[in-house]
Amino acid sequence: MASPQRIRQDPSQHLVQGRTAASTAVVWDALEKVLHEVHRDNTAAVIDIGGGTGGLAVRVAELGHPVTVIDPSPDALAALARRAEERAVADLVTGQQGDLAGLLDQVGEASADVVLCHGVLEVVDDPSAALAVLARALRPGGVLSLLVGQRHAAVVARAMAGHFASARTLLAETPGSDAGPDAGASTRRFTAEEITALLDDTGFETTAVHAVRVFADLVPSSLVDLEPGAALALVELERAVATRPEYLTLATQLHLLATRR
Repeated sequence: MASPQRIRQDPSQHLVQGRTAASTAVVWDALEKVLHEVHRDNTAAVIDIGGGTGGLAVRVAELGHPVTVIDPSPDALAALARRAEERAVADLVTGQQGDLAGLLDQVGEASADVVLCHGVLEVVDDPSAALAVLARALRPGGVLSLLVGQRHAAVVARAMAGHFASARTLLAETPGSDAGPDAGASTRRFTAEEITALLDDTGFETTAVHAVRVFADLVPSSLVDLEPGAALALVELERAVATRPEYLTLATQLHLLATRR
């Protein structure tokens, strides 16, 4: 199996192009560090739940790590295959149609060193049960990379858009519960305290919490896309506040790293 140095391109080159960079830099920085620390025989077995077209999975494969992407959409998996082929990592990327509920039937227990679950916990029926499945898919000491919507920022965003009733409804929600039919595709939000408690209850020890998209969703696109150097400056600003606890309540998303006990 190829080593992580097989294709050692600097991932930051993918992160300094336009507005999306500020939303992904913090997560990638943390994940790249994990991949260098958690591995077997110089590679880490990675599972990406809901990985879609492989925007993250292909980057992981470019570091030399085998990735299995589980996603319910055949169209997304077809795009994943094309992207992996274009990036010369098709031998390291496997796409399987499925979802989190059936994960263990597809990959088996204790089969992964790292599991990515980004933007999925918001839409599952039972977050606690979903996290328990992810824990079983990881080897002891394996790492979960979890990205979830953050409630406080969602309340502010809805209020600023004039959706005051929706903001009030979300404000009153119980931990991790469904926000209702007007909440959009991702219908569940968590506070940092709620999600860390869920992780603790399902066999994980949280090792890091990062604020993601603190400013990226607030800054006008014209400033980011047209001003020279603005996109990179925004990326660096997001990185600067990612680990500062006082910014967690302002973040659109929370990124957590948690180790299976």
